[in-house]
Amino acid sequence: MTEIVQEEVQSPCIGVCSIDEASGYCQGCYRTIEEIKGWWNMSQPQQEKLVAELEQRQQQAVSFD
Repeated sequence: MTEIVQEEVQSPCIGVCSIDEASGYCQGCYRTIEEIKGWWNMSQPQQEKLVAELEQRQQQAVSFD
């Protein structure tokens, strides 16, 4: 019997913890307070989805359009 072991999703926290009042996102990881508090209770698919969303948020935040 083969057991599939999924790799743990690493927390996106980079230790720069400051919430931007305008966006409501952490300036380090781009999560909201609720997402930060709920990270460890999320399923792996939820964490993976959030990480993908964070990449989009970061790109939008640094976009100069």
